[in-house]
Amino acid sequence: MAAVEAGARATFGAWDYGVFALMLLVSTGIGLWVGLARGGQRSAEDFFTGGRRLAALPVGLSLAASFMSAVQVLGVPAEAYRYGFKFLGMCLGQLLNCLLTAVFFMPVFYRLGLTSTYQYLELRFSRAVRLCGTLQYLVATVLYTGIVIYAPALILNQVTGLDIWASILSTGAICTFYTTVGGMKAVVWTDVFQVVVMLTGFWVVLARGTMLAGGPRHMLEIAQNHSRINLMDFDLDPRSRYTFWTFVVGGTLVWLSMYGVNQAQVQRYVACRTEKQAKLALLINQLGLFLIVSSAAGCGIIMFAIYIDCDPLLAGRISAPDQYMPLLVLDIFEDLPGVPGLFLACAYSGTLSTASTSINAMAAVTVEDLIKPRLPSLAPRRLILISKGLSLIYGSACLTVAALSSLLGGGVLQGSFTVMGVISGPLLGAFILGMFLPACNIPGVLSGLASGLVLSLWVAVGATLYPPSNQSLGVLPSSSAGCAVPSANASDLMGLPLANNTSSRNPSPGVDLGRPALADSFYAISYLYYGALGTMSTVLCGALVSCLTGPTKRSALGPGLLWWDLARQTASVAPKEEVATLDDSLGKGAEELPPGTKRPPDFLPNDEDHLLFLGQKEVNGAGSWTPRSARDHGQDLRETDL
Repeated sequence: MAAVEAGARATFGAWDYGVFALMLLVSTGIGLWVGLARGGQRSAEDFFTGGRRLAALPVGLSLAASFMSAVQVLGVPAEAYRYGFKFLGMCLGQLLNCLLTAVFFMPVFYRLGLTSTYQYLELRFSRAVRLCGTLQYLVATVLYTGIVIYAPALILNQVTGLDIWASILSTGAICTFYTTVGGMKAVVWTDVFQVVVMLTGFWVVLARGTMLAGGPRHMLEIAQNHSRINLMDFDLDPRSRYTFWTFVVGGTLVWLSMYGVNQAQVQRYVACRTEKQAKLALLINQLGLFLIVSSAAGCGIIMFAIYIDCDPLLAGRISAPDQYMPLLVLDIFEDLPGVPGLFLACAYSGTLSTASTSINAMAAVTVEDLIKPRLPSLAPRRLILISKGLSLIYGSACLTVAALSSLLGGGVLQGSFTVMGVISGPLLGAFILGMFLPACNIPGVLSGLASGLVLSLWVAVGATLYPPSNQSLGVLPSSSAGCAVPSANASDLMGLPLANNTSSRNPSPGVDLGRPALADSFYAISYLYYGALGTMSTVLCGALVSCLTGPTKRSALGPGLLWWDLARQTASVAPKEEVATLDDSLGKGAEELPPGTKRPPDFLPNDEDHLLFLGQKEVNGAGSWTPRSARDHGQDLRETDL
């Protein structure tokens, strides 16, 4: 394609700006309409969980959109372009994650009715463990959300030349607006709209790109001849970036830390009306993930077929792999005004939903874990005001991280997974210890968290300081032989000289002389294993220390804290048939339930708050039950009965 190889910069026209603005306007309208319907939020419970009355379809699509915004739009096509179609194997890790979450983790959180997942750590261990989990989550989410906010700013800077600071600030302002006004309902329904728009954007690129590449058969032949159709890769070398094993082991554990125990996700599926609806939402989420990942990977293969003889990165048209996709959109839709605006709007507004969800989740965790235990008598309206103020604070923190995300060398996709793997991986290990190892005690889980964080952080920092070579990563070759001679301003497209791109991809031999021995072994492992390292080291160290320091007695644990206890007590914890029809009685205390409704064993209600079992929502108090009430009744924490 002449237009593709010319190196001239395309422009973002009036039609594109119009479509872009229309999409943002529709997203804002959905958020306002849903968030303010029926009088808005009357309590913190409404603000954080939508009153626990959401259906499976919107929650499932919202779960799929949570970690799939501009990070997915930018990162997955670039990864498929450089490493081949085997990135589709990520769907296998996502499928295993959904099954494990639905069977093991979701029932525990749902039946306990917790607003903050880290309440579980206090129920199972102690307040110190809960605070450690809360702080780790807040750090991970601020870093991740900063990267997510940076991604659309990168797109707009690449495509339109819009100042990156203007993009970041506008994104942060809209995220704060969503979180302040709409609450969880607005975020969920906006996500539904964004999933549809995101898939539409991908499918339009697939259709147009396939036509320009010469049809599906010709495109697949090109990809096959250049080793891009490489689904079956069973290489056991952990340094290979993407193999069957990295997806099954590393990918599953990374996604499990995101979906199984992550506050932003748990907060959504516990907002479903019933546990059955929550499981259905996870299945819908899996379908959405498969459609998004497969569509994005397909765009990467089409991108390679179009740029087969003129790699834009080698030619100096772009300065980072994350910029492949926006450049492709401008190149193939140069004569179709409005379509680039549609694509950018889907990525940009999808990121708004993701970032606003993260900010909402951080505010929920702060209120439940840090404020309510110290100020239990706060009125519901006061809690809502505090939550909105916290949203402003966390939004500002995410903006700061977004400004620093431009320093990422490995791309936004690797950066986001690295953050989640390093910090959320050990947290997943702590929940595994709590739910599946009755003998684990407080010193065990704390030492496990510390060791998991140190080990995963060590390898992540080492890989950043001493990045592995493209050969060890398995980057597939590309060519710039068919490129025209770059124009005087081609290498200045992103404000970086072409020489910088070349040197960054081919480090000089002098750099290798100072590399430590671990640089090409331990530091070179796939980034998908960072979370697995943190999780497994947390579990192993926690189990060992617990055995050495005196394991917790099984009789000291209250019912409902271990997974198999909850599975055996389904009928006594919450009758399945009655939950869907309780309606207004769900807001009543244990003593006010209808005669046919069974109580949880040894149920201890607080004076102000009610424990939320299977969708029971609080209407008389803003908080949820915490172990403080048990201690007020003179009971030891580890012997608290639910």
